[in-house]
Amino acid sequence: MNLNRITHDVQQGTGAWLRLREGFDTASEAPAALGVSKYVTRADLMRQKHTGVAPEHSQATLAKFRAGHAAEADARPMTEPIAGGDLFPVTMSVEVAGLRLLASLDGLTLDGETAWETKLWNEELAAAVRAGTLPDHYTAQMDQELLVSGATRCLFTCTDGTPERFVSCWYEADPAKFEALLSGWIQFRADLAAYALPESAEPAPVGKAPESLPALRIEVTGQVTASNLAEFKSTALAAIRSVNRDLKTDADFADATKAVAWCSDVETRLKAAKEHALSQTATIDALFKTIDDISAEARTVRLELDKLVTRRKTEVKEHAVDAARRALDKHVADLNGELAPMRLQPVPVDFAGAIKGLRSIDSMQDALDTTLAGAKIAVDNQARGIRANWATFKAQAARLEFLFADLGSVVHKAPDDFAALLSSRIATHRAAEAERERKRAAAEQERIAAEAKRMADEAIRQAEAQRLEAERLAAQQAEDARVAALAEQRRQDAAAESARIAAAAAPAAPLVATPEGDRGPNRFYREKPPEPAASRADEPATLKLGDICARLLFIVRGDFLADTLHVKPARTERGIGYYTESQYALICRQLISHVGAMAELYAPEAVS
Repeated sequence: MNLNRITHDVQQGTGAWLRLREGFDTASEAPAALGVSKYVTRADLMRQKHTGVAPEHSQATLAKFRAGHAAEADARPMTEPIAGGDLFPVTMSVEVAGLRLLASLDGLTLDGETAWETKLWNEELAAAVRAGTLPDHYTAQMDQELLVSGATRCLFTCTDGTPERFVSCWYEADPAKFEALLSGWIQFRADLAAYALPESAEPAPVGKAPESLPALRIEVTGQVTASNLAEFKSTALAAIRSVNRDLKTDADFADATKAVAWCSDVETRLKAAKEHALSQTATIDALFKTIDDISAEARTVRLELDKLVTRRKTEVKEHAVDAARRALDKHVADLNGELAPMRLQPVPVDFAGAIKGLRSIDSMQDALDTTLAGAKIAVDNQARGIRANWATFKAQAARLEFLFADLGSVVHKAPDDFAALLSSRIATHRAAEAERERKRAAAEQERIAAEAKRMADEAIRQAEAQRLEAERLAAQQAEDARVAALAEQRRQDAAAESARIAAAAAPAAPLVATPEGDRGPNRFYREKPPEPAASRADEPATLKLGDICARLLFIVRGDFLADTLHVKPARTERGIGYYTESQYALICRQLISHVGAMAELYAPEAVS
C-alpha cells in the first residue's frame, strides 16, 4: 500500500509514548480488536477505549514486562545477524480507511525491509515458532506492524535472552491479511460508536443457599421426649418455598445451583435424623411423617429447580444466540438494501458452537459479540468486494450488460478474478463482433466487387452493343449513301433517258465522262437531260403509289419517282401523293429508259 507513514520521535515505555498511544489503535491491541487475544477480550478493549481508563497491572505482570525488556536487549545482538543488519526500535503511524493505526516495533532495519518482534520465552510458544505455525494472537500484531512500517517481512523470536533459549521464524507481509486487519478495526470502531457502558460489574456470583436451618435434634425413648421438629419444619419449608425460580442473570443461576445443593443437603440430613431416631425407638408415625414431609418437599424443589436451571440455561443461550443471529441478519439486510440489485452470499456462522462449553453468561455474551463482529467483518468485506466489482462493471461493461446474465453470481469473485472475467468476456465479444464485421465487410466487398464486375460486364456489353450499333449505323449509313448515290445516278440516267426519249426526233446527246473520270454508276451522264412531259390541266390525278406498284408488279418508292424519274405527284392530299394516267405512262417510259441506261452503263464493254 502507498501510505503516508510517520515516524514519531518518542522512546518506547516513556510517558510521552504512553500519551501518544492514547490517540491511536495500536498493534498490541489488534489481537483483542479481532477477538483473538489470549489476554484481553474484545469487550474489555471496547470498554477501555470507551472510558479511556486502562487497567492497572499487577506487580507480577510488571515484573514480566521488565523481564521481557531485558530479554529483548540481550537478544538484539543474536537477532541482527539473522535480520541482515542493525535493528533499531521505532514507533510509526499511518492513517488509512479512516483509521489511525500505531505500531511500536522492537526493531527495524535501516532499509525498512525487515521488522523484528520478540516475545519472552515459554515452551508452548517456542514449539509453535519451531513449527512455523504462530497463533493468531501474535500474527495479528505483526500484521499491523508490517502494514504501518511498510516492511516486507518480520523476524519473530522467542527467547529469555540466552542462546540456549532462542528460536526464530519469518513472517511475511500479506495484503489479504492487511485487508482483514483493517476490516476488523473498522467493525470494532463501528461497534465502539454504538457502545453503551454496562451496569457496574459485580463479582462473579457464587450463589447462596436458602436460610440456614437450626441443627435438627431428636431424642426418643419409647416416645419422642424432645424435638424441635416443628420449628425445623416451619423454617425449612419457608426457606424451600422462597427459592427463586425466575432465572435470568448469572447470579440467579448461581443461586439456583446453590439451592439445588442445599436441598440435597436437607434431604441427606433428614434421612440421617430419621435413621438416628429409628435406632433409638420403634416407629413413631408423627415423627416420621414430619420428616417425610420435609424431605419430600426438599426433594420436589430440588428436582424442579435442577430441571429449571438446566432449562433456563438452555433458554438464555438460545435467546442470546438468536439475538446475535438477528443482529447479523439485520446487518446483512441493510447491506443488501444498499447493494441492490446485487445480494450478499450467505455467511455461515456457528453462534452455538462459539459458546459451547462456556459457563458464565458474561463469557458467553463476549464470545457471541466477538463471533458477531467477525461475521460482520466477513460480510463487510464481501460487500466491499461487490462494490468494487460493481464499479468496475459499470466502468468497463457499459452497453454490454447482456454479456453478464450471471452477474449476480460472478460479482462475488475476487476483484482480480472478476476483472479478468470481465476483460475476457468483453474481449471475446469484441473479437466476435470484429469477426462478424470482418465477414460483413468481406461480404460487402464481394458484393461490391460482384456489382463492379457486373457493371463492368454491362459496360463492356453496352460498349460492344454500341460498337456493333455504331458499326451497323456506319454500315447502314454507308449503304444508305451507296444506295443514295446509286439512286442519284439512276435518277440522272433516267432523266437523261427521259430527255432522250422526249427528244427522240432530235439526235441523242453523247455520253460524256464525269470530270473526275472515276469508275462508278454515275461516271457517264447526258449533257442535257430531256424535260418530262406535262399532264393536262384537266386530267384527274387518281393513281396512288400503291396503284402504280400494283400495275408494274414491283415496288417503286416515291422519292425514286420524283428524284430519279422526275415524276412528282400531280396532287397531294393528307400526305398521300396522287398521279395522273399521263404521269403513269411517263413513269413507264422513264423506267424503260432508266433500265436501258443501267444496262448500257453496266455493260461489260462499259465497265472494262
